Amino acid sequence: MNIALIADAAKKTLMQNFCIAYRGILVKNDLYATGTTGRLIEEVTNLSIHKYLAGTMGGEQQLGAQIENNDIDLVIYLRDPQNPADHGQEGHDVLRLCDMYNIPAATNLASAELLINALDRGELEWREMYK
Repeated sequence: MNIALIADAAKKTLMQNFCIAYRGILVKNDLYATGTTGRLIEEVTNLSIHKYLAGTMGGEQQLGAQIENNDIDLVIYLRDPQNPADHGQEGHDVLRLCDMYNIPAATNLASAELLINALDRGELEWREMYK
């Protein structure tokens, strides 16, 4: 499965820790991330990640295009609710596209853990029929 990983500035360390904890699951999938988030995850996990531009430089738009082409199966977007300016309109667009194209999306640690465990149990295989 193709998994997109995005994290607002205040959530980057949390994303790194999430990826360390679930490395065994993530390594079995194709990973995509906005530039800075992808680099930080690679540094601590040694996972192979396709990196887009930084989110503020167009990476979220690149991810949105991949969602529109049905090339993403799961989005984990750890957002900072205390600073909504961090994710701006592009962040809202990514989540809107997830809604439009039936892409499971997590925006906090609790929902990310639920989705990654569902993925591990094979409960997201229904995504294959969309391809």
